[in-house]
Parts: sequence; structure tokens; C-alpha cells
Amino acid sequence: MRRLLPVAGLCLLAACAGNAPRKYVVFFSARSTELDDNARNVLLQVADESRKHPSRIVKVEGYAHAGPDLSADALLAIQRAKAVAQQLSEDGVAGDHIAQTPRAPSSSEGMQVGSRRVEIELANP
Repeated sequence: MRRLLPVAGLCLLAACAGNAPRKYVVFFSARSTELDDNARNVLLQVADESRKHPSRIVKVEGYAHAGPDLSADALLAIQRAKAVAQQLSEDGVAGDHIAQTPRAPSSSEGMQVGSRRVEIELANP
């Protein structure tokens, strides 16, 4: 019996890990809010997963690189999140299951491409 207890615990952990939310990332060109074909394909995957797990909320977080005009960069992060949310809605995700959050512009060295993104996560409510 003592030998089975650790195995049972590991099985339980594996089952929980299988239900962990997955993050999806969509990248944008500099100063752009346009979704390219790769982004649309990622969003189709998100919409498909959302249909498989209808109780989950689709969290959409927009990012932008910090340039000289922080208010314009913050607006860009909002617009990117809106573009992704709009496409998800068109792909069949219910609007009340999409939560948009812009993030503050980032000026981290070497993160210019990484700052031009939207992260999407299917999370439990």
C-alpha cells in the first residue's frame, strides 16, 4: 500500500497538469494591429479549444514596445488586444467569454519583437 501512494499522487498530478491552461501568442509587425496568416491560424486553434472547453474564459493581453510616445504605445496595445478579440469573436468565441487586458508598454532591451504581441490564455472562470 505504501508503494502505491506515491504512484497515485503522481497520477493525480499528471491529470491536473493535463488540464492546465495553455498560452497562445500572436505577434505583430512594428506599429501594426494587422493579423497575418500565422496569427489567424493561432486564433483558429484558440477558437477550437474554446469550443471544447466552453466554461473557460479567453484572456487576451495586448503588449507594445515603449517608444517616445507612451500614450500611443499604450493605445497600440489596446488596439492589438481588440483586433485579436474581434477575430476570436468572428471565429465563434462568445463575446462574454473574452476578457481583454492591455499591458503597459515595455522598453526591455532586446524585447522589441516580444513586446509586439498578444498573449491568449484559456482560463477557468
